[in-house]
Amino acid sequence: MRILNDHVEIAAAAGEELGVSEWVQITQERIDMFADATGDRQWIHVDPERAAEGPFGATIAHGYLTLSMLPFLGAQVFAFAGDVARVNYGLNKVRFVSPVRVGSKVRCRVDLLEVVEIEKGQRATLRHTVEIKGSDKPACVAETVTLLMSRDTMTL
Repeated sequence: MRILNDHVEIAAAAGEELGVSEWVQITQERIDMFADATGDRQWIHVDPERAAEGPFGATIAHGYLTLSMLPFLGAQVFAFAGDVARVNYGLNKVRFVSPVRVGSKVRCRVDLLEVVEIEKGQRATLRHTVEIKGSDKPACVAETVTLLMSRDTMTL
C-alpha cells in the first residue's frame, strides 16, 4: 500500500502508478446482494440457469457493481494520509470494456493522473483499471476525481 502523507507527496506522485490491489472473486452472492440493493434484477445478473444460455454463458456482475468496488479495491492500493478530508467530486469517464462473469477474480490498478492545487486543497484525478484475471481486456476503466480538503477548508 502506498501512503501519500501530505499535499507535497500527493502532488509529487502525479503521473505515477500507485499500485495494484489484491484479487477479489466475484460471487453470485455478491451479485445478488447488489441486485437487491439497486433493484436491478435483470436475468443476466441473477438467473444462473437462463444466463447459462445467454450471450455470456453465465451470470455477469452489474457494471455499476464493478464501479462501486473502486473504493474497496483502491483502499488496498493507496491512502491519502494526514489531516485531509477525501470527497468524491465525480467521474470524468467510465467504460465497461468486458463483462465480469460470476466466479471471475478482479483487481484494480490505480494511476494518479493529475493533481491540481485549488483554493480548498487539491483536486486529484485517478485512473482505476479493473482487471479480470486471465483476460487481456479490463472489466472497467474509470477516471475519478477526488477533492482533498484540509480541515480549515472543509466547506464546499
